[in-house]
Amino acid sequence: MRRTWIWLTYLVFALLLIAPLVKIVLGAWENGIQGLIDGLTRPEALHALMMTGIIVVVVTIINTGFGIMLALYLVRAQWIGPRMKRLLNSIVDLPFAVSPVIGGLMIVLLLGPQTVIGALFEDAGLKIVYALPGMILATLFVTFPIMVREVMPVLQEIGAQQEEAASTLGAYSWYTFWKVTWPSIRWGVIYGVVLTVARSLGEFGAVLVVSGNIMNKTQTATTLVYQDVENFNVVAANGIALVLAAFSVGLLLLMEWAKKRKEVH
Repeated sequence: MRRTWIWLTYLVFALLLIAPLVKIVLGAWENGIQGLIDGLTRPEALHALMMTGIIVVVVTIINTGFGIMLALYLVRAQWIGPRMKRLLNSIVDLPFAVSPVIGGLMIVLLLGPQTVIGALFEDAGLKIVYALPGMILATLFVTFPIMVREVMPVLQEIGAQQEEAASTLGAYSWYTFWKVTWPSIRWGVIYGVVLTVARSLGEFGAVLVVSGNIMNKTQTATTLVYQDVENFNVVAANGIALVLAAFSVGLLLLMEWAKKRKEVH
């Protein structure tokens, strides 16, 4: 019976993960190497990949800084009461519970060109929705919990004794963070960065809502794949999807390699 369940697990794994990846690879190479190159070097593909890269870099930097800060507050801050901490923990998990499409819709309803806040930003020369800032906000919304949830368990595990000892000896807060806290949480931060990058690469729903999917203006790689499929340009869509999948799989393999090195050292 046990062997049956093991083989059933392998079968489900193959059907849900391996088979789609194989299909993407075969589809991307359907017209040979030249067809793949043509699909990736189209002006709209290059622009979409560039937009995706910009969003990933900006979102990862912001999430890393704010995620570490919020994790420290939720675990270490004594001035935040238990009820407030529970409320903040619930808010942090909100993007996991809410559909990304709803997150994108909330941004449109709050900051769209027809709203008071959105009109004020546009009068100041800053367009939020249907522009890059809105796409960054949408991706921030769906990825924000990742860094917090990677760092918080590490902080809870190491405790606060070493940090309190450093403060007692007169160390400044920044010095305590870099010399005491950071060495303990850096691997959690690295895992959070890898998962944030992988999640940002694959975000579709929220970005589609706030971007308008305007070719050569507000398209990302995932929305371009959607458009290519809608236009029956399946080979080009598979090519873009292959690039995203390869990058994400490479990041996850790098994370596993980093875990092994951590265990060795």
